Amino acid sequence: MLGLGLLERTALAIPPVQRTILPNQLVLLVSEEHSLPLVTLQLLVDAGSWRDPQGKEGLAYVTANGLLLGTSKHRATVLNELLDFIGASLDASGGRDYATLSLQILKKDLDQGLDLFLEALTQPTFPEEEIRREIEKTLGSIQAAEDQPTAVATKAFQKALFPSGPYDHPVEGTRDSLPKLSRELLVDFYRTYYHPNNAILAVVGDITLEEAQAKLLLRLTAWPQGKIPKSTVNPQFAQGPEKIQIDRPITQANIMIGHGGISRENPDYYALTVMNYILGGGGFASRLVEEIRSARGLAYSVRSSFDPGRYPGPFQIVLQTKNASAREAISLALQQMERLQKEMVSDKELEGAKKYLVGSFPLRLGTQANLAGLLVQVEYYGLGLDYPERYPSLIRSVTREDVLRVARTYLHPESCILVVVANLKEAKLD
Repeated sequence: MLGLGLLERTALAIPPVQRTILPNQLVLLVSEEHSLPLVTLQLLVDAGSWRDPQGKEGLAYVTANGLLLGTSKHRATVLNELLDFIGASLDASGGRDYATLSLQILKKDLDQGLDLFLEALTQPTFPEEEIRREIEKTLGSIQAAEDQPTAVATKAFQKALFPSGPYDHPVEGTRDSLPKLSRELLVDFYRTYYHPNNAILAVVGDITLEEAQAKLLLRLTAWPQGKIPKSTVNPQFAQGPEKIQIDRPITQANIMIGHGGISRENPDYYALTVMNYILGGGGFASRLVEEIRSARGLAYSVRSSFDPGRYPGPFQIVLQTKNASAREAISLALQQMERLQKEMVSDKELEGAKKYLVGSFPLRLGTQANLAGLLVQVEYYGLGLDYPERYPSLIRSVTREDVLRVARTYLHPESCILVVVANLKEAKLD
């Protein structure tokens, strides 16, 4: 892992970010990096699955994927051929909070690549046949996941944790909701949310702010602003404890233990990041791995995580163990949560966590795509463009007292939702 000295040099080498707002209210972030003749664009649109209408779950996801299924100028196959010819990569995806459209291209082909990027963004036609094929493909993935114990546990945990609210359904939709989607619904969703005043564009690489502005202004005049509906959201978590047991003829128990967590704007995010590293986010350096895997040999894989978003997301511990060891592994995991609430972590654990988190941060910015992805998130979550420079000090400022405080505030071992997918006869949980 990177030492702190190397970190300081790497952090200072992060290209400066310039922010401007175009006349159509699109937020533009540009980071110049001229070592390679490459340019990466990532557009974030505030059109994630949290905006799905009830009963139409998966609409945001399919709409995002639909951007690449055909435009007013090119069928999907022709669009792909044009991209392949210039060696460009154009990708679209729908997520929980937002959708993204990304382009990676050589600088010499940027004009042609930008034309195709903005064509997909502003002129999608959502062809009926292609949309139906996309929905069928998604349904096939959902069907296949039902044979995967980890996916079964994840689905059951999400359903139990979120009785209602923005994260109460899978991003990709469900077997019940997807067949209800139509081209008309996709077009309406697109026309409602896909506007420049609801988007952020990061441009990273061999380009200046002036170049980016000039090229984009010429091409964005046809992308109109829109009035974005205000959404009333009331996030709710189920109150545990609750135990969900799902019987499967498998040799390993797949276990999820957790409860509600935090949103990304929570000021305790950094203390929780350090605490979670010590608990189960730090691989072999974590207490869960040390106790459950190394000392007891009960599990090959065990980890913990907070998953904050625009709204509060889950905290969870995920592990796999032999069916017969399920009860013991669950008990040990809960004990480690309680231990963090009862006693301060050691100086060695604290410093090890902070050193890793600070030292590894620049590695997450090592590619244009990673940096562009971070920049749009920083803007979306309101973290400030100096976030990459501030992150090390935010982590270093966490104390043992902070870790104890956030463990007592945000960990709830007494009221967890427990999901076990296992051979229940062998697991003997009751």
